[in-house]
Amino acid sequence: MRLSLMLLITHGKRQRKLGGGKPQRLNILRRVVTGLVRHERIESTYAQCDEAKFYAERLIDYAKLGNTNAGAMRIADYWITEKDLIPKLFETLAPRFAEHDGRYCRLYRLPVTTQNTRDMAVLEYKGNPYPSLRPIPKNHPNSIANILVEGLRQDYEKKMEIDMKDQPAA
Repeated sequence: MRLSLMLLITHGKRQRKLGGGKPQRLNILRRVVTGLVRHERIESTYAQCDEAKFYAERLIDYAKLGNTNAGAMRIADYWITEKDLIPKLFETLAPRFAEHDGRYCRLYRLPVTTQNTRDMAVLEYKGNPYPSLRPIPKNHPNSIANILVEGLRQDYEKKMEIDMKDQPAA
């Protein structure tokens, strides 16, 4: 009886079923990782993005070893289905993350817009050329309103200094 109960307990070691079986699951993950390398930001279901994040970060870890490493080339050849992206992985993405030791991806959950849609998410590599998905807070020093107010304040102070110099001493 105890043995049968132990077989039912997974202890959190579970993979999502992304398709019909293991080959289809791997093909879906390979497509997501390839799209991420090509575009550096993709939108897909949360389950696919969450599963692919691990493999995308491992791919960068191997790419940091260099394109002369046989293991790194074998991993890149397996996970990237479009072979014209392999140089981009080794020449663009790996040097970008050379000083990082992990967490190369960000995963954002998108808000649900209708009742019949799946849980959607955005997976992106850090340092990509696209604008940030998180809104800049209004009190952020680099927001356009704060930059304009700061410039106006500096102009006003300069004007006041000039006016003080022009006034005769009493």
